Amino acid sequence: MARKVLINLATGLEDPERVTVAFLVGGAAVQRGEPAAMWLTKEAVRLALPGHAEGVACDGCPPLSRLFEQFANGGGALLVCPICFNARKLDEKAMVANARLVGATPMFDWIGDDDAAIFSY
Repeated sequence: MARKVLINLATGLEDPERVTVAFLVGGAAVQRGEPAAMWLTKEAVRLALPGHAEGVACDGCPPLSRLFEQFANGGGALLVCPICFNARKLDEKAMVANARLVGATPMFDWIGDDDAAIFSY
């Protein structure tokens, strides 16, 4: 089995280059056939809602919407911190299809005993 890739993204669109890099890494993982999940915390939880993964971070950067779609279409999961999400009074029913509320323990359960590469942005 391929190793799992976990990307911790704590930054939302206040730093679009950081978000872009996280989705580039996630997209590369799913393209290689590696199970990948992005654990969204802090302001990044807003990316689990439709219409938030939009824009171009820098001259020459790919559109975030395309990276977001490639990650989702490749099987990438968005694991959303429930404390961060609920603190912002966001609507769980409005989340995109590949997102679900997941705390720290279920996030570790997702990794399990498998080998994992962990990135943090």
